[in-house]
Amino acid sequence: MMHLKSSILAAGTLALSIGLAVAPAKAAEFINVLTGGTSGVYYPLGVALSEIYGKGIEGARTQVQATKASVENLNLLQQGKGEIGFALADSVKLGWEGNKEAGFPAKLDKLRAIAAIYPNYIQIVASQDSGIKTIADLKGKSLSVGAPASGTELNARTIFAASDMDYKDLGKIEYLPFAESVELIKNRQMDATLQSAGLGVASIRDLATSLPINVVAVPAETVAKIGAPYLPVTIPAGTYEGQKEDVPTAAVGNILVSHDGVSDEIAYQMTKLLFDNVDKLASSHAAAKAIKLENATTGLPIPLHPGAERYYKEKGLIK
Repeated sequence: MMHLKSSILAAGTLALSIGLAVAPAKAAEFINVLTGGTSGVYYPLGVALSEIYGKGIEGARTQVQATKASVENLNLLQQGKGEIGFALADSVKLGWEGNKEAGFPAKLDKLRAIAAIYPNYIQIVASQDSGIKTIADLKGKSLSVGAPASGTELNARTIFAASDMDYKDLGKIEYLPFAESVELIKNRQMDATLQSAGLGVASIRDLATSLPINVVAVPAETVAKIGAPYLPVTIPAGTYEGQKEDVPTAAVGNILVSHDGVSDEIAYQMTKLLFDNVDKLASSHAAAKAIKLENATTGLPIPLHPGAERYYKEKGLIK
């Protein structure tokens, strides 16, 4: 009897050890996508990206985190508190340099680029009642410039400096996210908002359907004074309700950023799935229509992640 029990126990132990050898427990791959405020462009694109990664990367568990966008995303990535995030190119450059004034306590040396994606347009919009038609007209008026030390707010500081103006020239300044800024204008408590986002951003569309607006020009000569990574661009007529003319402004590229703690294989999959699914991203927000593989490595102020580099070599984009 004892012999039989021993045999059964031994067989069970053997089966268990074989089972463990054949099917080791596989840890789920966690991918946290860092975005921006829910009324901006980063958020819907991040939601779409997380769904693409959840379906396309075996064993992946994904989540989307709403943040204050560029600066916060880059600091979180440096700390390993996200696997991929959206950020403006000028913020990425300042983070890599460890610019304290821009909100970076030290050099963010762990950042690695996945891809240059679409441009952010600097969009300054005022209520028609305010009479603001030029940047100079903002003197003595109230303006919201985005969350403090956000990528948008860094853009605002840069545009003001190139226009020989300062925040002190304003009548009132607010540091608010896009949707809250728009609500204040709708309630006649704010004259204008500066938003750095893809064309057709929901917050400005909402404002334009609520009251007549002026889209304020950033002249090409002002943009030229700033130089790279700022580019002169045009907000086409009809982008927003009541916008009857093309309006010149500045654009800054957006970058999808990861860090050196993300494995080469996961970074490769994230890059490949991004470009395999541009149509899906564009259906979540039209800004993604500007994502082009041929521009993916252009103007990156930080090194490529080796996983992304492998993908671009396969595609013949880099040698």
